[in-house]
Amino acid sequence: MKSGLIVLALAALAAGAPLAAQTASPGGLTKAQGTGTVEAQGTGTVEARGAGTVEARGEAEKVDIITPHITDGRHMELPSLNAAHGFAYEVTLPSGWPVFHIGSFTVDTSPTKLVVMLWVVAVLAIGLLVGAARSHARRHRLGLPPRGIAGAIEAIILYMRNEVILPNVGHHGEGFVPYLLTIFFFILIANLLGLIPYMATATGNISVTATLAIMTFIVIEVAGMRALGWKYINTIIFWPHDIPLLIRVPLSLILSPVELMSKLTKPFALAIRLFANMTAGHIVVLALIGVIFTFQSYLVAPAPLAMAVAIMLLELMVAFLQAFIFTLLSSVFIGLVRESAH
Repeated sequence: MKSGLIVLALAALAAGAPLAAQTASPGGLTKAQGTGTVEAQGTGTVEARGAGTVEARGEAEKVDIITPHITDGRHMELPSLNAAHGFAYEVTLPSGWPVFHIGSFTVDTSPTKLVVMLWVVAVLAIGLLVGAARSHARRHRLGLPPRGIAGAIEAIILYMRNEVILPNVGHHGEGFVPYLLTIFFFILIANLLGLIPYMATATGNISVTATLAIMTFIVIEVAGMRALGWKYINTIIFWPHDIPLLIRVPLSLILSPVELMSKLTKPFALAIRLFANMTAGHIVVLALIGVIFTFQSYLVAPAPLAMAVAIMLLELMVAFLQAFIFTLLSSVFIGLVRESAH
């Protein structure tokens, strides 16, 4: 019973800690991006410059606690022992890195919050997997089975390889195992980091999930080209050889666009599914916690807090599930294009 209470308390802290940092307003000054500067005077008057003047009487300020948490930005929150500032302080990420112009697009290489999170995910994935591999090799030389984290990672790798990847990719699919396992652990670690206070969910950004989906799309199509050779064109142009030419031509004109569209919908589905699932849970948790600040009463706190804890526990399962589904669908798509000639 005590351990269960401890788990619930930790989950509640994980749900509420980032919000405390965003609701605190040191010195009574709040800046709202995109709508001008909002200055909170001591009398409770709020002036919005650039969007007209709004007067709000009272001590409380309206602060957006959802959008900053699920969007990218040039600032990051780090832990602090100062309770007046919500146990967090904000740091500005370095700017002035090279800027490239590609046609009408401008690419700024200066790091953002989610870029930093991607670096953290990559470092953790490399450290975790390389460390587990070395531990496994060391214990194998001693004639001992792996233990601890190395044993857990080995179990996950063996399950994903033998039960998910190889059965769906098909014969001679060993070459796709490293890529698909890398995608699985990268997404899993990114999802789990988003549940930790002061962190951010990189996979909750459509640009990140779209990049992962495009990489997988390239792997799928290259796998089809290598497996089918010149017959790969049949996966784009529908040209049945066992029906009369008079029927074959109109069918080809109708179904070839459908075949091409089916190719493009695969990466789209991968990107949207991961992005939507990882964003929705965070929005629900933040909205539930925001109910407490909306009513400004401890009497209403238990119900939203309990529901937020339940959603956080569900998010823990979703973090594993979405990494599994992305890897499973990638394996299925690779297997489909490789076996389409048989």
